[in-house]
Amino acid sequence: MSDETRRHGGDIEAIEALSRAREKILGEMRKVIVGQNGVIEELLTAILSNGHSLLIGVPGLAKTLMVSTLATALDLTFKRVQFTPDLMPSDITGTDIIEEDPATHARSFKFIRGPVFANIILADEINRTPPKTQAALLQAMQEKEVTSGGNTYPLDLPFFVLATQNPIELEGTYPLPEAQLDRFMFSIHVGYPSAAEEKEIVESTTSAYAPDVQTILGAADILELQRLVRRVPVPEHVLEFAVRLARRTRPSGDSPDYVRNWVSWGAGPRASQYLTLGAKTRAILRGKYAPETEDVRAVAQSVLRHRIVTNFNAEADGVSAGDVVERLISDAA
Repeated sequence: MSDETRRHGGDIEAIEALSRAREKILGEMRKVIVGQNGVIEELLTAILSNGHSLLIGVPGLAKTLMVSTLATALDLTFKRVQFTPDLMPSDITGTDIIEEDPATHARSFKFIRGPVFANIILADEINRTPPKTQAALLQAMQEKEVTSGGNTYPLDLPFFVLATQNPIELEGTYPLPEAQLDRFMFSIHVGYPSAAEEKEIVESTTSAYAPDVQTILGAADILELQRLVRRVPVPEHVLEFAVRLARRTRPSGDSPDYVRNWVSWGAGPRASQYLTLGAKTRAILRGKYAPETEDVRAVAQSVLRHRIVTNFNAEADGVSAGDVVERLISDAA
């Protein structure tokens, strides 16, 4: 048996095992989080795709609890940073301090690691801090390393940033520029729970119930699954579908009339990459060995909506970037 055949057989077994692990992870999450199954699935998809996510929702929807619970189920270290206007880059990345040797009294610099040295970082209300501090985190996201005092320190892998934004409080904020938004694989919108879910939330959180979340996967498992995603084959028609969908967001001769009317700037090539990666990850999480166009459609809204810049015509017509994406997905059916 060739090495390639043996590896292919191992990949099939890994996909089947991941599908079973997904059900266990969702089961552990349901011990703590009521509803929000779609959000949890997207977070898991982003982690296995080695991508970061922007989480948008009003306060009180258990965003922090959701991320910390997922970190427990995946046996990953978790740090939460509350972004404020006075937060400095060194408050995130770390800083050099002068340390004196008690024996020789010689002084030297010692790097004290910041909260960015964890597997999962929750950047709470990232748009409340100035661009300089935002850029420090975004550089760590891109490079997976931190530079201080001329020295480079690699981050702990896997490394995943979840940044939250409050959509209803815009006073005193520093919105992320489009170029920086593009570094996030997903923009995930967290909605209100249903009446039945809200009743269950109130009942469980006002009682003495204390759930015990079990670990399902570890850091080494996550890194291996990220490599597995890269090895998953993509059928030619699925790849063409993902690229065509991303290209149709750009106001050019090939795009629909409504895109040319409502959109100033469309999604760049990174969108095509994340549509494909997201579809591959979604497929193997469900025990499939290759993605289908349906998997691309399922991740398209979260991949594309923060990469589209609408114009004044769209604002006048009450059309959002999400509405444009929804129409493109519908037209592509």
